[in-house]
Parts: sequence; C-alpha cells; structure tokens
Amino acid sequence: MTTAVATASGPRATTRRGPLPPLTRRALRDARARTLGFGCVFAALASLQPVGYRHTYPTLADRLSFAHSFAHNKAVELLYGKAYDLVTVGGYTAWRVGGTLAVFAALFGLLGAVRALRAEEDAGRAELVLSGCVGRVAAFGASLMAVAAGVVFLFAAAFTGFVVGGLPAGGSAYLALAIASVAPVFAGVGALVSQLAPSKRTAIELGGALVGVCFLLRVIADTAPGAGWVDWLTPFGWAEELRAFSGAHALVLVLPLATSVLALWTAARLATRRDLGLGMLSAHEQSRPRLGLLSSSTMQALRSERIALAVWVVSVTALGLVIGVVSKSVSGLGISKQLEHALAKLGAGSGLTPKAYIGFSFGFFVLAISVLAVSQIAAARHEEADGRVQTIFSLPVSRQRWLSGRLALGAAAVLAVSICAAASTWIGAGSQGVAISASQMLLAGINCLPVAILFLGIAALAYGVAPRAGTAIAYGLLIAAYLWQLIGTLLGAPGWLKKLTPFAHVGLVPARPFGVGAALVMLGIGLAAGLGAVAPFKRRDLADA
Repeated sequence: MTTAVATASGPRATTRRGPLPPLTRRALRDARARTLGFGCVFAALASLQPVGYRHTYPTLADRLSFAHSFAHNKAVELLYGKAYDLVTVGGYTAWRVGGTLAVFAALFGLLGAVRALRAEEDAGRAELVLSGCVGRVAAFGASLMAVAAGVVFLFAAAFTGFVVGGLPAGGSAYLALAIASVAPVFAGVGALVSQLAPSKRTAIELGGALVGVCFLLRVIADTAPGAGWVDWLTPFGWAEELRAFSGAHALVLVLPLATSVLALWTAARLATRRDLGLGMLSAHEQSRPRLGLLSSSTMQALRSERIALAVWVVSVTALGLVIGVVSKSVSGLGISKQLEHALAKLGAGSGLTPKAYIGFSFGFFVLAISVLAVSQIAAARHEEADGRVQTIFSLPVSRQRWLSGRLALGAAAVLAVSICAAASTWIGAGSQGVAISASQMLLAGINCLPVAILFLGIAALAYGVAPRAGTAIAYGLLIAAYLWQLIGTLLGAPGWLKKLTPFAHVGLVPARPFGVGAALVMLGIGLAAGLGAVAPFKRRDLADA
C-alpha cells in the first residue's frame, strides 16, 4: 500500500501549493488575530450606526432638527469630520462611521506593513528567507500581498455591516471602499518607515506620528475658516471628499491609489539598497555611546520609550488644545429633547454646553490613555521577546524590581499624558472665553487614571501568566469594554448589564461629578492585578518571540 504523503527528503517529495505564495500565507497566519479583531470592529460599527440612527430619529422632523444642530458644528466635526447629508441614514452613517473607521484603517495598514517587513528583520526571519532562493523584491511583494488581503477583509467586513444595517448594497460598497482606501496609503507609509527605521518600534513611532499629523490636518480643514483646501493634503480628507451617500466623487480615488503605488515603489527600491537588519537612519548608532538614562532598569526603559512618550504627549496636547478651542461653538445649539437625551446617555450631561462637550470628549481621552497603559506592558513584552531582558537579569536586577519599574513607568506615563490633556484643553477653552476652572480640568485629567491603571494591571497580569498572548488579551478586553459602553447604551441594555464595563462607571468631568467610589474600586483592582502579576512572572520561563 502506498502512502499519501512522501517525506520531504525523498525524490517524490511535493510541495502543497495554493492560490497565494507560501510567504504570504504565513504572513496571513501571523496577522490573523489582528485582522479578525479589526474586522469585528468594522462590522460592528458599520451595522449598529444605521440601526441606531433610525431608532433615535424615526421621523423627518427629528432628522432635520439633528442636521440643523450638527451639520456645521466645529466641535462635532473635530471628532467625526465634515457632514454632507445628515437627513438620510446613508449620509449620517458615512459621517458618523466614515471618519472613525478611516483612522482604524490607517492604523491597520501601518501596523500590518511594519509587522510584515520590519518585524521580520528584527526577529531574524527575513535573513533566513533571503538565504534561500527568494529575492528581496519577491519577499517584499509576498509580505505586502498579505497586507492587501487584510485590507480586502476589512472592506468585506464594513460592507457586510452596512448591508446588515439596512443600507443599499451599492452605496455600502462605495462607503466601504472610501474607508478602506486609507489603508493602502498607510501601508505604503509603513513600508517606507520599515526601510528608514532601525527597529520595529521606531518604525511604528514614525508612522504613528504621521497618522497623527494627517488627522490634525483633517481637523484643521474641517474646523478652521478658509482652510478647506487642507483636506486635499491628507488621506483622511480624501476619504471625506469621496462623499459616500451624498454625491459621489469617485475620481478622488486616484489620489490614494497613486500615493500608495508611489510609496510602495519607493520602499521597494530602498529595500534593495540597504543592509539587512539596518535602517537608512541607523548611521547614528555608530557614533559615540550615550550613557544617559542608564542608571537603572527603569531609567533604561524610559530611555527606550522616550520617543513614543513624546509622540503621545504632543498628540494629546494638540488634540486637547483643539477640543478646548472649538468647545465654545456648541453653545446655543437648538437640539431636540430626544437628541439631548441620547447625548446624556452617552455621558455628555444634560444640555449641550461647552463643559458637557469637553466632558464628552474626555471619554475618548480615557480610552486613548488606557491604550497608552497597555502599550507600556506591550513594550515590556517586546523587550523580553527580543532577548534584551535576559541581559538585564544577568545583572543584580531581580524580576520583581524590573516588572515593578515597568509598572511605575506606565503609571507615570498615563499621569503625565492625562495632565497634558487637561492643561491644553483648559488653555484652549480659556482662549475662547469659556468659563471653566483649572481645578475642574485637573480633575478631568485625573478622571482618566482609574480606567488606565485598571487596564495597566490587567495587562501586567496577562503578561505575567501568558506572555505571548498577554498583550492581545489586554487589548481585546479594552476594545470590548469600550465598544460595549457604546453599544449597550445605544441599544438600551439593562442597567446591570451596561455596568459590566469600567467605562460605564466613569463620570465625565466637568460635565458630571467625579465618581470617587468607582475610581477607588478600579484603582484597587488595577493595583491588585499589577501586584498579582509579579508571582507568575517570577516563576515562569522567559519567552522569546
């Protein structure tokens, strides 16, 4: 009897082939958790927003009142972009979902390209691949094919969500395409910074800074008088100008297509002209060693994180300043009682005032700063996976001291960024004559800490127990908790069910009182989880990539 499978070393050995190259299939497997996670977010938001709009504004009068209140309001345009048609379900969905998911698409493209290119070099796997019969251009193309497949999956997820939400198939496909068009542009950015940066982390920091700049350009274009032309300088503006469900401008698709091709072509040329494992910006590494911030393992961690933390501080400060400046524009809006009730359920307080808008906006800061907290544990995991922590432990540094130092650094980072958000928002609001005290804004910044410390502790505990899956678990819990806060509130879930997420226990200062009891509970749980991470971390083996 003959066997169905021959040995790899025998003359009859065969290679199983598929529609995609082996390198592409492996890259898709490596990215499956991230791709599925983003796909679920796209499908959920795309399906829920049209349903929620029909439920909240069932009549034409309700929709006209909503459109009159928010169509040209700068404070709302800051968060969601320019609105072209708020009377129809499709036009509202394009405004409410398009801007948000475009940012998610940008992050997906950037992270996917950096993971497929720079991370492979950092781990040494690219060198093994290129030692065979695969050339650099072929490996580069195979990796980006996996990113392209992920973008197609996001398009399909968004399209399915829109159709499930009751939107017509043609308009749904166009809106999903407008959102997904941002991803290839930032995949090209990711490919470029992967050639320039000496490490994966630096590549993400450079790419993330560019995402922030492009987002701020979109904010300027939508909120500053006479600055509409700036929309044409950013991919987020191009997605807006495609105008799904409000007079499509399909020719605008030429801009993201041409930019993506140019960026990827440039990255491919650079990939063939540099040494493997080094970035084009690595020359400074050959200069005289700099010994600053190397007095302890915690200071060394601060040194490695300083660029990322600087990007966070600058980005949050700039966004807080803009929020403060535009907060005055919400005054005097004639909104319906139904809309006022819906905003109150989401945390904006009673009545749409500058304070209510600032409190509502700080709900997004709570999420962002919680992401920063989890990212600090993710950085610790990268340090272990890259083998650098083994060198630290060869010195008289205990595991408990090292992990405690990382937790202290994470707590200090979220505190510093929270205060920057509060201070810049206060300055922006004060410049427009909005009456809000410095103590109120300081309390609004401190209000971001309980949830952030909670997820910092949860991430540390997950990292101590399951290092390879810990970061994904922490990010997954954070995203699920925030989405449930939105979905549960809008769908009218029972009170006990809505309170399962920590975001439901955050009183958005200054619109609402600071929840002292809930804050103490979350801080206590976060502290207990952080302390509980030490014991399993001390017992387990160090894990590589």
